[in-house]
Amino acid sequence: MILRSTPPGRSISRERSQASGVRSVIAGMFILSLLFFLHPVSTSAQGNLLITPRRVVLEGSKRSFDLNLANIGQDSATYAISLVQIRMTDDGGFETITEPDPGQRFADRYIRYFPRSVTLGPNESQVVKIQLVRTNELSAGEYRSHFYFRAVPKARPLGEADTSQDTSSFSVRLTPIFGITIPVIIRSGETSVNVALTDLSLKLEENSDPGLSLLFNRTGNMSVYGDLTVDHISPQGSVTRVGIAKGVAVYTPNAVRRFQFNLNRVQGVDFRSGTLRVIYSAPSDVKPVRYAEAEIMLK
Repeated sequence: MILRSTPPGRSISRERSQASGVRSVIAGMFILSLLFFLHPVSTSAQGNLLITPRRVVLEGSKRSFDLNLANIGQDSATYAISLVQIRMTDDGGFETITEPDPGQRFADRYIRYFPRSVTLGPNESQVVKIQLVRTNELSAGEYRSHFYFRAVPKARPLGEADTSQDTSSFSVRLTPIFGITIPVIIRSGETSVNVALTDLSLKLEENSDPGLSLLFNRTGNMSVYGDLTVDHISPQGSVTRVGIAKGVAVYTPNAVRRFQFNLNRVQGVDFRSGTLRVIYSAPSDVKPVRYAEAEIMLK
C-alpha cells in the first residue's frame, strides 16, 4: 500500500468522498457475509423466491431431479445459484465450512445442475435441472451439500447521477443481500437411521405459552427429517393436539440435536395434569414412517 499526502489545491471533501466509497464497498461485503443464511424476505427490489420442494434427495434409482423456482413478488429478480457446505450445530444452527467434519461427506462433486443463474419476472417460474454424476465413485452412506440461491442486487444504470449533495460528510451505503439455502442429499448403498427422543421437559410460566424442550438422539449413516407432533392426554383419556413443528432435521454426522418450541394453550387443557405424547415421523407428503415416540407425565 502507498500512502500519499494531499497535494496542494486538492480539497479535503474529495478525499472524504473517496474514503466513503471505499468504506461503502467494505460495508457491502460485510453485509453479504452477515446475511448469508437469512430466510427469504419480501422486498420490491429483490422479489420473493418460492422453491419447491425444499429438499433434494437422490437415492435408489433416482439420478435426476427438477427443482421449481417461482418469483411470487411484484418485481423482476435475478438469483445466482451455487453449492455451499454447511455444518449443523447441536442446537440446530448452521455454520459454513470448507472441510467436512469427521463422518461428514460433501455432495457437490457428484452434482451437475443447470442453469447457474435465473432472472424471473413477476409470477414467472423456471426449472433447475439437477443430475447425479460419478456414481461409480460413491461408497455406501450419505453425502450432503446445500444449494444457495443468492439474490443479485440491481446495478445502477451507467450515467445515473449521484443524489448525494453533501460531499463533506461521511456516508455508508448498505446493500443487503438475501439468500435461501436448501439441502441436496445423495444416499448410496445400504443406509439406515434410528432416532430416540429423550430429556423431555415442560416449562410453564404465567404469561407465556408452555415451552417443550427435548433431545433428538440419532444413530446410523443417514440424516433424518420429519415433523414433530405433541398431544395432551387428559387423566380421563381425552386427546388434544397442542403442538406441531414441521421440517425438523438432524443431519449427519450429528448424533444429538437440542430442540425447543412453544405449545398452544387450548381451552380445557390442563398442562399440570395428564400426559404429553411426542411423536416424530416422516412428513405427511411422503411414506408415513414413525421415527420415534416419547411421553412425559405432567404434575
